[in-house]
Amino acid sequence: MGAEDKTRASGDSPRESSGPVLPTVNPDVEKSQPPKASLHPAFYVATWIGLSSSVILFNKWILSTLNFTFPVILTTYHMVIATIMTQLLARYTTLLDGRKTVKMTGRVYLRAIVPIGFFFSLSLICGNITYLYLSVAFIQMLKATTPVAVLLSSWALGVSQPNLRVFLNVSVIVVGVVIASFGEIKFVWIGVIYQIGGIAFEALRLTMVQRLLSSAEFKMDPLVSLYYFAPVCALINGAVALVWEVPRVSMDDVYNVGLVTLLLNGACAFLLNVSVVFLIGKTSSLVLTLCGVLKDVMLVAASMIIWGTQVTALQFFGYSIALGGMVYYKLGFEAIKGYAGEAGRQWADFGNRQPVLRRISIIVFALLAFFVLLGGFAPAGGIDTAAYLNEAKSKVGMS
Repeated sequence: MGAEDKTRASGDSPRESSGPVLPTVNPDVEKSQPPKASLHPAFYVATWIGLSSSVILFNKWILSTLNFTFPVILTTYHMVIATIMTQLLARYTTLLDGRKTVKMTGRVYLRAIVPIGFFFSLSLICGNITYLYLSVAFIQMLKATTPVAVLLSSWALGVSQPNLRVFLNVSVIVVGVVIASFGEIKFVWIGVIYQIGGIAFEALRLTMVQRLLSSAEFKMDPLVSLYYFAPVCALINGAVALVWEVPRVSMDDVYNVGLVTLLLNGACAFLLNVSVVFLIGKTSSLVLTLCGVLKDVMLVAASMIIWGTQVTALQFFGYSIALGGMVYYKLGFEAIKGYAGEAGRQWADFGNRQPVLRRISIIVFALLAFFVLLGGFAPAGGIDTAAYLNEAKSKVGMS
């Protein structure tokens, strides 16, 4: 028998072995599952920006355009919705399982949660009342001073030590907002006072939350925080509304807004809190900071388009200083330098890949800048977008 026949014969008959046969695959090791498809972080960013902007514009529309002049009732409604939904999520989902690691006692609730909820309520009340007097654009400009208020409150409550260099850094934000305020056409003192009060209360709340969360026993994500704070805010806001606004409100006011509109408004307000949890979990604090700046700019533009808010060139200049100071304060020079260098490389690479689109982008940006400056130096003192929109509607036959 030749070698080839021996090989063939060896292959035809199974080889007998007295020892155990080693398996070729370990049965104890489960087959690796393909990675689950996950959404791109840009989805969470867009969702948060969309919901955050929608809530602000929605509230302004209800309180100002639909003449539902009861901001405390509206905030109470939001907190009642938040209380009900967080209780349901805690019972039927895993989104609030983080509360199981929080060592919450009756003493902690009374000494920490209730005071924080009190300031939370005041910030919501003042913030919503402001919509009755000021434009969304100017409100966003004033809100740029929130980091300054948080810094001062943290020094006052002993959470951090005063630092002259940090104070000078945040002073740039104040200067920018002051310049923007000088450029505001419809400046209403009572509205500004309410907004300053809302910012101050929000700063105290954030500082107290920071002090509470400094212990690992009370680490909470935004949704778990809402689970504890919403009932307190609902009770406090409800008590204020009962004295201040309930005697004046009627069902005609509610029907004028519409039950469906109020339902959508409450849903947007609650979904915003849910989106914050996913945004923080899927991105970073840097992304959250930059998204906040982008959202504020978009809200200013939306205010100009929807309500025809006039924004002067002086306001744009001051607001740009405030936003730049806020980014510098939160990120620092080295981080900004690194990201600016990376952005420059990405822009150059985009120009190499899409030269036509890059030129179009530059032209569009230049036209927008020219439009803003032209409106700012116009005789009316600002960009009267309402006139442009009305003219455009008349040309296309819309009333």
